[in-house]
Amino acid sequence: MVHIIDRETWTSSPDRWQGELQCGQFGANSCLIFNYQPKIGAGPRLHKHPYAEIFVIRSGTGLFTVGDQEITATAGQIIIVPPDTPHKFVNLGPGPLESTDIHENGHFITEWLE
Repeated sequence: MVHIIDRETWTSSPDRWQGELQCGQFGANSCLIFNYQPKIGAGPRLHKHPYAEIFVIRSGTGLFTVGDQEITATAGQIIIVPPDTPHKFVNLGPGPLESTDIHENGHFITEWLE
């Protein structure tokens, strides 16, 4: 069965790509976060998942901590975080950081480490 999901069902802001969608309910083994981080220095605290997470940087610049590495990522880059690897990121500015974050699981499983 094909599922067509209207933006209004997952977005938290009608004028930008921002929100979450757990796709397991539609038979897919993935979850999506459309991340819009306007504030410099803001981002999720350190956490990990029992599955891989893929970050597609759409615009801006972020500082990603992945395990013991620090990575400055910019628009057009993709970061793949292996399962069970602690990670976090912050917006470095000067503008918003926008990414599409793909979780390789049908529902979110997050262990917060800080």
